[in-house]
Amino acid sequence: MSTSQTPTSSRSARVAIDVGGTFTDVVELLPGTGALRFEKVPTTPDAPTRGVMAGFAATSGEVSAVRTFTHGTTLGLNALLTRTGARTAVVGTRGFRDVYLLGRTDRRVNFDITYRKPTALLERCDTFEVTERSWHDGSVVTPFDREDAARVARTVAERGYDAVAVCFLHSYANPDHELAMREVLAELAPGVTVTLSHELSREYREFERTSTAVLDAYVKPVVRRYLGALEGELETAGFGGRFLMTRSGGGAMSATAAREQPVSLVLSGPAGGVVGAVALAEALGMPDLITIDMGGTSLDASLVLDGEPVLHQGAEFEGMPINTPSLYIHTIGAGGGSLGWLDAAGALQVGPASAGAVPGPASYGRGGDRPTFTDAALAIGYLGTEAPLGGTLRLDAELAHKALQPLAEELGLSVPALARGMVAISTTKIMGAVRAITVEVGRDPKDFAMLSFGGGGGLVAVDVAVELGIPTVVVPPGQGAFCAFGMLLADVQHDASRTVVTALDDLDPAEADTQWRAMEDDARAALAEEGFTGDAVVVARSLDVRYSGQEHSVTLPVGAGPLDAARVAADFAALHERQYGHTMTDPVEVTTLRLRATGVVDKPELPRLRQRTASDGPLQRDGERAVHVSEEAPAVPYALYTREAMLAGDEVAGPAVVTEHTATTVLHAGDVLRVGSLGELVITVGQR
Repeated sequence: MSTSQTPTSSRSARVAIDVGGTFTDVVELLPGTGALRFEKVPTTPDAPTRGVMAGFAATSGEVSAVRTFTHGTTLGLNALLTRTGARTAVVGTRGFRDVYLLGRTDRRVNFDITYRKPTALLERCDTFEVTERSWHDGSVVTPFDREDAARVARTVAERGYDAVAVCFLHSYANPDHELAMREVLAELAPGVTVTLSHELSREYREFERTSTAVLDAYVKPVVRRYLGALEGELETAGFGGRFLMTRSGGGAMSATAAREQPVSLVLSGPAGGVVGAVALAEALGMPDLITIDMGGTSLDASLVLDGEPVLHQGAEFEGMPINTPSLYIHTIGAGGGSLGWLDAAGALQVGPASAGAVPGPASYGRGGDRPTFTDAALAIGYLGTEAPLGGTLRLDAELAHKALQPLAEELGLSVPALARGMVAISTTKIMGAVRAITVEVGRDPKDFAMLSFGGGGGLVAVDVAVELGIPTVVVPPGQGAFCAFGMLLADVQHDASRTVVTALDDLDPAEADTQWRAMEDDARAALAEEGFTGDAVVVARSLDVRYSGQEHSVTLPVGAGPLDAARVAADFAALHERQYGHTMTDPVEVTTLRLRATGVVDKPELPRLRQRTASDGPLQRDGERAVHVSEEAPAVPYALYTREAMLAGDEVAGPAVVTEHTATTVLHAGDVLRVGSLGELVITVGQR
């Protein structure tokens, strides 16, 4: 199957499938009408491709009718979390064998007595060195010793390594020696997958580049096997369209590119939701949003500022740097499957451990017997047993009560009181995640609206907003599968960079333009292979700039014309003031030239929701449910509504619970919900 095949006119449907820890979310853009269908199917950890194909089976058409399939998966991330990736070796420059294992000093060791250095992905016996060396300007001081390289390659083959990460000193400036090492490995260790650091990052900082290469090599065999199996099943089913994967930076990449650079997928799980949030921010005229995405295992918090997602270059996984562009997303272990437990002091905790997809929360009836957030939400009345989740899964209140009871008895509480405590603890943890991306970096949550999505987001969003003073909560259409919706909007992206550490005044505009043009030529060629040419390609240049003496930089967009140093300095001062609250008189220097080339996909228009008219009659409630608000108010009646019955302009006053196919939204006394023209629920948070 060709993943870059030009779609034929007979293929018109678009499908996005996001594999989560508990559920696999499916969004289908129906041809002709532009309507969106949201579905959920169980995730199948033991056979990941089976869950994806079940997602296709839940759509309205045949696989052969799909023009574009966009896919998000946590496979690489899970391999890292569980340390089940490939057996990996590192090859570095002689004398620099320990770059990866030494890493960098972490200041937390000075004040955090609980800090422990993250467990490395390999041991020192897995590190090797080859005689070669280049200077920072790319000049060769020690030629590549092919005989020494052959010795290392033979050892790699004899020891049975699955993957090798090659990271030579200053290869970002001169990659010739890394390319030569790949030739030697291909000849003497042909069964080993190889990652070259310069193909992932053409930037200085040896540890960061080495770490990125090791992470890539560690997950590459796992991801390749998975994609190969999935492509085979899709081909058998008749798929011939474009196959894309979401990436950590918020865009997409072809499945072919993902095979070669799977490290770009590691932090891509929540990226689809942020892409969808950006589109919704523009459609609603709300340029500043806090997003919370609560799934089955974790919660992801991010920001949309001035209608754009916040990007950063210094992403990490468990303290291990990933030197590729990523969305700024703060993740905590607070999902629907988060387990309740008692710590050594006998205090109640929730998460980060999760019941996952198998067995899942006790109330799922799949064999789970430990209390989870979902069981607690059911016990206090936030969730009910009337409407099945995802159309198929009906919760069991008796099983939830049974799972919660032992913990309640140990604490001397009633089951509803314990459940209320578990929900409150999760809410507090989520508040901390939101504060980490706002208050702790100098931003006031009150200046934002909150966009809540994921299967559990609507259960806690209003509570979090109240505590942080956020005035408005927005719940998008299809909130439970909103990440998959965002994937439909993800453009194909190629990022490139070149290190040029120099004073801004000394930067040669002509030389910078030459390097940008070279990066652009490579990116346009890659996009052309993926079916993007002409007006479908958008190129953006940027610079990493800092004050002399600073360690880290900010990324500053620049135009395509001649570089104007005075303009760059002025724009940098304004950006530095905005991000850090001050400017300095120190000299300004440039560290990196960056380029992003985007292959623009056709964006589906969000369908408009019909306005309610007199002939429709008023919105009808579906009865009410008793909610345990506190021990003093153990059975407060909350009105029940079905979201699918709502039309634009409808208003609901809290307390109320709104159920829908993929999720549930809770609002309390004093809150007012209004249905917008796109079907979004806009909740004005009342004073408490």
